[in-house]
Amino acid sequence: MKKNNSILLSTPYILWMLAFTLIPLGVVAYYALTDPATGAFTLGNLKDLNLYWGVLWESILYSLISAFICLLLGYPVAYYIAHQGVVAQKILYMLVMLPMCMSFLLRTLAWVGLLQDTGIINSILDAVGIGRMQLIRTPGAVVLGMVYNYLPYMILPLYSTIVKINPRLIEAAEDLGCNTFQVFRRVTLPLSVPGILSGITMVFVPAVSTFYISQKLGGTDTVLIGDVIERQFKQGNNPNLGAALSLVLMILVFVCTGIMNRFGADEEGGVIA
Repeated sequence: MKKNNSILLSTPYILWMLAFTLIPLGVVAYYALTDPATGAFTLGNLKDLNLYWGVLWESILYSLISAFICLLLGYPVAYYIAHQGVVAQKILYMLVMLPMCMSFLLRTLAWVGLLQDTGIINSILDAVGIGRMQLIRTPGAVVLGMVYNYLPYMILPLYSTIVKINPRLIEAAEDLGCNTFQVFRRVTLPLSVPGILSGITMVFVPAVSTFYISQKLGGTDTVLIGDVIERQFKQGNNPNLGAALSLVLMILVFVCTGIMNRFGADEEGGVIA
């Protein structure tokens, strides 16, 4: 009886996954492995990927840099929130999530207004005598846009992990003579590794496939794999090649997620002696 109820309750989720995940993935795989003219099976689309390996590696590099910066910024924030009172935690948690309630496009366009040559930041720099600087259309602006948009995805899993650490473990470490730094290095940091890996995954996955940020904040020489995929569908009139690129990117994301989950499972609950 309980098994039947479980199947019944999970039916909407199964239907949702089938309609909006499995079927779209199947369509992508179909276009990636078929000839655009005849519809016959071919690996020609995958062979054309040799032209874009450099773009793919550059996208991975941008995503890893953004994830690392998000970790450096997000860990102290998550640590601070987790060690506040219950009411303060709820307020700070809401403030972290609040920017996510705004449109992703509007958040990115806001940075365009801040960083452009006649924008707010350059106007302030000019007013104080520093002079205007090239802030937009640079790789740094692209990384800034990624960090700003995806930083909450790092803070939230870190907070969820740190707040669950048993305070008795910290007290025990202090009773054994550990100072604040040693407690953090030997207890808090190892126990928060699952949250770190989850945060890196949640930042890396959307960052590696982004295209809007690079188009608005990057220069003409800043082309990421998401830009190439979009152009194949919109401008290049070659959806099969775009689907092949999407398939490779999807496999990369699945591999990275699997590796992160594997290491997260191995590290969970571990304390470095």
